[in-house]
Amino acid sequence: MLHCKHTMPRFYVSTPLIPHTACTLPENVARHVQVLRAQPGDALELFDGSGQVFEATVAAMGKKQVSVRIGAARAHSVESPLAVTLLQSVSASERMDLTVQKCVELGVTRIVPLMSERSSQRLSGERADKRVARWQDIAIAACEQCGRTVLPEIAAVADWHSALAALPQEGSRWLLSTRQAQALPALAAPQSVCLLVGPEGGFSAAEEEMAVHDFGFTPVSLGPRVLRTETAGVAALAAMQVLWGDFR
Repeated sequence: MLHCKHTMPRFYVSTPLIPHTACTLPENVARHVQVLRAQPGDALELFDGSGQVFEATVAAMGKKQVSVRIGAARAHSVESPLAVTLLQSVSASERMDLTVQKCVELGVTRIVPLMSERSSQRLSGERADKRVARWQDIAIAACEQCGRTVLPEIAAVADWHSALAALPQEGSRWLLSTRQAQALPALAAPQSVCLLVGPEGGFSAAEEEMAVHDFGFTPVSLGPRVLRTETAGVAALAAMQVLWGDFR
């Protein structure tokens, strides 16, 4: 099993951190610190998504509150030079959770959960909001574990057409496909990528055709085997990091 380089407990705090000040940790972070049975004087590492890490020392442990003294800040970024937006068709809960967790570990910049023709789940309204909040929590935990100090965005659940229509004009657009697709190494080196991954049953022929002809996506292949939806994005990200990112 691979372990993170950080031996000191790391926690994300959603409010901006200020060096050399006192701070009461948010309730969810305080619970984690209490579970670790930290004591006054113990060292922690905090980050607020700004690309910095902050040294902190536990000042007081209460029944519900934990206060810390924030020390120095230092710039610390392990972000990949390759910016990847993953447009992932929503899959069954455990599968989608796994995709979010592993893609964050692999350096994804943004995840857009989308509903496509063959999506196994239909999410909208409050139910969709709760799932997005869960995925954001999974992303935060993955950042805490792997050393990232910039949180990838988990966008709101969008329908297939709206998600593609809202994409920025710049950057490469790739669609994972088994139909007349190019191998990744044959593609020109990108600066940024929007990667489109289908649901359990794959995209319909009409969706693929529209993605290519109306939205400028290039079909790409990950080899001769058909990968599960929760595997495809993870495998593609790892391959892209080897070819053009920070695995080189």
